[in-house]
Amino acid sequence: MSAADEPTEDLPDEFGQIARLYRPLTRGAPEAFDLLDDAAAIPARAGHDLVVTKDAMVEGVHFLPGEAPEIVARRLLRVNLSDLAAKGAEPYGYFLATAWPASYDWGARRAFAAGLAQDGETYGLVLLGGDTVSTPGPLTVSLTMLGWVPSGRMVRRAGARPGDLLMVSGVIGDGWLGLAAVRGELADVDGYLAGRFRLPSPRLELRQALRDGASAAADVSDGLIADARHIARASGVRLRLDLDAVPLSKPAQAWLQAQSDRLAALTALAGGGDDYEVVCTGAAPIPGFSVIGEVSAGEGVEVVSSGRVVEAGPGGWRHK
Repeated sequence: MSAADEPTEDLPDEFGQIARLYRPLTRGAPEAFDLLDDAAAIPARAGHDLVVTKDAMVEGVHFLPGEAPEIVARRLLRVNLSDLAAKGAEPYGYFLATAWPASYDWGARRAFAAGLAQDGETYGLVLLGGDTVSTPGPLTVSLTMLGWVPSGRMVRRAGARPGDLLMVSGVIGDGWLGLAAVRGELADVDGYLAGRFRLPSPRLELRQALRDGASAAADVSDGLIADARHIARASGVRLRLDLDAVPLSKPAQAWLQAQSDRLAALTALAGGGDDYEVVCTGAAPIPGFSVIGEVSAGEGVEVVSSGRVVEAGPGGWRHK
């Protein structure tokens, strides 16, 4: 039985919630002071830089209303971990902020904390602090993730050079198809696609390969085309992206074969977002990555298929 299914209990006050839900997530880290202070003290790590990233999620925007709280929590951790993965960083800890609507009772909040505990254990994370408040609006959660990288070795979006290869990890398009599956707009017999959307897998296992071989990198959250464009802009170069070389999962290939307009469908997969893979550039192929294009002098991203330039539009999620 999940925490959300247990008998209803009275909602503790803010400090009671912190003590019961979040103090165990510190895993005894002394720098968190048992969450009894209003700040943490991060010790220095010799020979390393501290990498800091932040993402927020809003119910109805980044996840569907009614999504299981433990899934929301795990997704929140993972999308932030994806940012660290693209920087070549090792996860360390996080700060959490939650804005709870009245509809999220004690059981739902316990389920959320259980999700944090599960993935916190998986990825070796400690909770270092944060805040919890009430809101009349939708559930809003925000997380600031910290990681370590050897001094001067963080992989930035800037750094791509003419002559480099353009590469991507894993497969692309599953996140976009998964959202359609979660919405009931797409058949998903075994739940694979929905799972890829709900619980992406941050590519932390590739961090050493990125440090060793990547000249620039970004995580694929807004869409492969859009995030490649972020690298092009930061690096001051032009990227050529070959849609026909983009790696696809078997479910994505099956979906593509069923579409009447293959080119439009390929463009949609490469622009859909929520894959949380890593797109990067480098002078030579990097283990764990597929080559999908190259870097040249100029600016922007040129998308091609069958050797012809494709009009890709924005190519992904646009933040307003």
